[in-house]
Amino acid sequence: MKKINFNAGPSALPNVVFKKSSEAIKELDGIGLSILEISHRSKKFSEIISRAKDLTLEITGLESNEYEVLFLQGGASHQYLMVASNFLNNTAGYINTGTWSEKAIAEAKFYGNVIEVASSKDKNHTYIPKDIKISCDLDYLHITSNNTIFGSQFHEFPRTDSPLIADMSSDIFSRKIDFSKFDLIYAGAQKNIGAAGVTLVIINKELLKKNKRKIPSILSYQNHIDKQSLYNTPPVFSIYTCLLNMNWILKSGGIELIEKQNIEKAKLLYNEIDNNDAFYGFVNNSDRSNMNVTFGINKNYNSEKFNEMCLKNNIHGINGHRSVGGFRVSLYNAISINSVKILVEIMQKFNKEG
Repeated sequence: MKKINFNAGPSALPNVVFKKSSEAIKELDGIGLSILEISHRSKKFSEIISRAKDLTLEITGLESNEYEVLFLQGGASHQYLMVASNFLNNTAGYINTGTWSEKAIAEAKFYGNVIEVASSKDKNHTYIPKDIKISCDLDYLHITSNNTIFGSQFHEFPRTDSPLIADMSSDIFSRKIDFSKFDLIYAGAQKNIGAAGVTLVIINKELLKKNKRKIPSILSYQNHIDKQSLYNTPPVFSIYTCLLNMNWILKSGGIELIEKQNIEKAKLLYNEIDNNDAFYGFVNNSDRSNMNVTFGINKNYNSEKFNEMCLKNNIHGINGHRSVGGFRVSLYNAISINSVKILVEIMQKFNKEG
């Protein structure tokens, strides 16, 4: 029996993506070759990556004359370095909402002055900073839109006259937002986009003009754009799964319907946490993430027993990050409402049995 995967990543993917990608491993579209062996210079792969870029713009509502789409390697961690190397000329601002923000700040400091514009560290990252005063002379302002580890999320984005850059690894394509507010977005694929191994980057062409530094070729966004994401051999299979998954998003009703379903799933689980004596939530209610629900178990209850009950019901990946503890349930796009209902039923039974 297939397990219910509530893992923070790599995450669950839609069944149709599993089916079509596994078929493509044997043979891609009747061409006599596997997706794992086709050349990244071939016409077939050119069609795949071109279509994936088109779908990215279609889903985000952005225009190709204003934005470039890249599929790169190295994950969000590599983007921490690329962003700063390309655009940190004098001073950049970062909003610190957790571990991934802190890692981004640490990498940026290799290239210039970094100001921590606001931070939630004082309360163990259980909230999103508000009413932030932002300097108008920053090279850019960087945020992490969703805090995967601690379970907080920006529900409103900061207003700034500086270029706005976001790590959206764990909530991209999960909700309808105005993507044109951002000058650069990057996201590891292994949450809501596709298989691990590729990173999606969406960049405003105007931002590229702000690069005033000579940097190594592999770190240059312009180089990757000029080479159409083929500067080095791309992760062909991972990009193919992104294409399949974006097709699924659109055929499922687009981001609007996806968001509605994600809100329903999160509401169901948070409601149980708030009304079940065995559990308590970690994050301020107004800043709770709809993607990563974090919670603990009250003292008079046995957490090991809860773990055992979940395992017996084929629930996988709900242990909290080692730096936080407790539990974390990731509700990415492919997670069904029925899977959440199964977990809620276990939580109710656990409360009754102690």
